[in-house]
Amino acid sequence: MVMFLFLVVALAVVVAAVTLAVIGGGESAPLPEAAPERLQDPLPPDRPVDRADVESLRFPVAPRGYRMADVDDALGRLAAELAERDARIADLESALAGARAAAHEQRAGHPRTDEEQGREEQR
Repeated sequence: MVMFLFLVVALAVVVAAVTLAVIGGGESAPLPEAAPERLQDPLPPDRPVDRADVESLRFPVAPRGYRMADVDDALGRLAAELAERDARIADLESALAGARAAAHEQRAGHPRTDEEQGREEQR
C-alpha cells in the first residue's frame, strides 16, 4: 500500500512539473515555427563553379531525403555551366581547326621565304 501511494504521489509530481514547464515556462506565446533548413553554402553566383565548389556542396537533410528544390537548383546550375563550357570548347576547337587548315593551305600554296618565317617568329 505504501508503494502504491508513493507511485501516485510521484506521478502527480511529474505531471505537475511537466504541466508547469509547458504552460508557464518562459514566454506566454507558443514556440515559433522552426525555419526549414536551407542550403548553407550555395554555388557561387559571381564566378563559374569549380571542382572545389562541387566537392564542398552539401544538401541539408529533409524528412524524406533532401529538399528537391535545393538539389534541382544545384543540378540546373551545373548543367547550364557544363553546356556553356561545352559550347566554348567546341568554338575553340573549330577556330583551331580553321587556323590549322589556313596554315596548311598557306604552306601548300607557296613555300615561305626566310624573311616571312622571321616575321612570323617575331609575332
